[in-house]
Amino acid sequence: QEKASRLSAALCGEDCEISQEQLYELLKYAALGKDHNAAQPSWCHIYRQSHLAGVVVIVLHEMSQLHFYRFYLQFRHLRRVFRHRFTLTPSANFPASLYGEGASVEEQATAPGVTSPGSDRVPGSSDLQCDPIIQKYGAKRRGLTGYTLTLEEQKRNDYPIKGSPGCKGFIYTECNQQRTDSSPLFGLDCEMCLTAKGNEVTRVSLVDAQGRCLLNELVKPEGAVVNYRTRFSGITKKMLLPVKTRLSDIQTRLKKMLPNDAVLVGHSLNSDLQALQMIHPSVIDTSLLFARSEGRRFKLKFLAKAVLGKAIQCEQKLGHDPAEDARAALELAQFFIAQGPAKVAKLNLEMLLTTEKLAELSQNKAALQPQGYGAQKQPPRFSKPCFLDCLQVMGQTPLLLGRQELGSSGLCQSNLSASNKQVLQRALEDVPLATFSVVQFSLRPEYIASRLAGLCEKVRSKLADVLTIYAGPFEESFCLKSVKKEFGKCGPIQALSVVTETCQPYVCVRYEVLEAAQLAVENLNGAEVAGSCIRVQRPVTAATLDCDVWIKALEEDIENVGVIYVAGLKQSLTEADLQEEFSHLKDLETLFLPKDLQNGKHRTCCFLKFQTPQSAAEALDVINNWTVKGNRLRSRKALASGHLWRWIWQMNHSKGKQEGSTAYEKTEQLSDCEQDLRKRVKKLDHHIKKLYRSLQPNTLCVVLFPGTSSASGSQPGLGLMGIKDDGGRSAC
Repeated sequence: QEKASRLSAALCGEDCEISQEQLYELLKYAALGKDHNAAQPSWCHIYRQSHLAGVVVIVLHEMSQLHFYRFYLQFRHLRRVFRHRFTLTPSANFPASLYGEGASVEEQATAPGVTSPGSDRVPGSSDLQCDPIIQKYGAKRRGLTGYTLTLEEQKRNDYPIKGSPGCKGFIYTECNQQRTDSSPLFGLDCEMCLTAKGNEVTRVSLVDAQGRCLLNELVKPEGAVVNYRTRFSGITKKMLLPVKTRLSDIQTRLKKMLPNDAVLVGHSLNSDLQALQMIHPSVIDTSLLFARSEGRRFKLKFLAKAVLGKAIQCEQKLGHDPAEDARAALELAQFFIAQGPAKVAKLNLEMLLTTEKLAELSQNKAALQPQGYGAQKQPPRFSKPCFLDCLQVMGQTPLLLGRQELGSSGLCQSNLSASNKQVLQRALEDVPLATFSVVQFSLRPEYIASRLAGLCEKVRSKLADVLTIYAGPFEESFCLKSVKKEFGKCGPIQALSVVTETCQPYVCVRYEVLEAAQLAVENLNGAEVAGSCIRVQRPVTAATLDCDVWIKALEEDIENVGVIYVAGLKQSLTEADLQEEFSHLKDLETLFLPKDLQNGKHRTCCFLKFQTPQSAAEALDVINNWTVKGNRLRSRKALASGHLWRWIWQMNHSKGKQEGSTAYEKTEQLSDCEQDLRKRVKKLDHHIKKLYRSLQPNTLCVVLFPGTSSASGSQPGLGLMGIKDDGGRSAC
């Protein structure tokens, strides 16, 4: 648990409305951390960011906060797992703003200081001085010892270091002899599969300086394989069935094979050594050797083609060949050492990479042009996402799945034909391989856009019904003031009226919070009020038939676990007064005193958040027999803490019908379309559950309902987030 990351966000009862820019703050810091000048987000705090296993963003297109609460019961997984929630400012074009699409590759290629892809100009001396390779190594050639990583560089790039807390149990190669420029080079590469224990080695290759393969061995992982990652690893279940070799056997063989002054070479070699659980003091990392600006890295496949003229990791092959990759990394290091930094800088790799991307862009455009494509029509414009491009720092190639995807060249492409099932299947296979992923699901647009107004009215009507109670019968001459006072002890009242259509008077009370209405039903039904023994009940409508189920689900919502609602407070009490009154309650973590959003005055109720559900239950027993400043308190489990409290207030005070059951009484049953929509939402929730379960522990997961924004109106979005712990739950 000491190594686990933790997330601290909006506190109990507080509404947190987040803009797109603030969302980027969170994602950038989670993916990059302080080492790349990414600052902690201003609205939440991530503890031990460096221990995050990855970041996964799930986008539910065309859906808003409205959809989450309309289909609250169907989103069973979401409401039980993600503790932290926030309101998201709606965007007219949310995907484009999230992916940060900026200048096209063509525009980047012609930007000041970038060589045009069509130019044959060789960079001059002034250009070379600005090259990251020259800035790092200088122009003169060095021996191989000039390119091995220092201890500080190894620490900064997450290499296993002898004596480090995270390397307990790792095997040391004991290659302690002083390195010279004639020390032998060895290329190393591993392929991994995802198991119940995380990433485990399933194939290891070692080549010598002449490119001869010394070791190319399959390895039986300790944990049960969750994902073979065949598309990348080349490993299948059938291949591993007869394998008896274990990691310890490989560690022993490598120790025997490596001479005392061996220098290991690899591309992002830190991940291979971490998976091998081995420590080696002298390494050359080709992903760092061929330096780029801002810490970005070239892919091994590109370097092999641009520098060596070799094609590796071909799509026709089943997965990567670790011996081929180890040999390519070794030859790249040998080329760099032999030719020197100046010769490598003159290759102008940045320009070559841009040329390659433009060539693929041209092919994409040609492939997408339909028959008879007119000259006056413009082809789709593909651009390289600037936001995602900055996340490629430290080799973190982002993964996009769904409506927008990244091609092999890094270009953002549309993929509107992908079904949610297809997106899920690819996500289960590819997301564990990536450190930053955006997975996009959507319902059919006709389910969303055309029914938004009706959906809004139904949610408003349901809220009105569950916030409303009827009480009576009363005597003809009953005192309305005393009735209002008694029912006001349950919580803030929005409206109170007398029902005169009945033989005896009844009172209709509409509360501002769900807890108040529920307290009135639970505490005042059968009680004597204003001299009459009364019944208290909600209106019987289609909206309230499943009210008990809805209330139970809200109580079990992870956002409400350990939170209680307290009513009966004097309006003159301040937050400081209440902190003092409740200070002796065990494990009290947070107190939230809501305000009237129109006049700013404190409400006569508050929310208390406790560290454990048990402490909250004990506090309920104490508070229900307690008086503060002469007022008897009433309390129960919270139903609408967090941003839901504010959202209910906005729904209550927004323009529209407030008659509760009107929208429901127009039809006796849900239309076929809405029943189908409920099934689809339930299936969507199940997809997210499967994807979430496949994530590695310590992964930050953010689920976004982007919200809707159009000429006809807008609905705020909703974000849910948490860091998955070892038990599959979302950690605080």
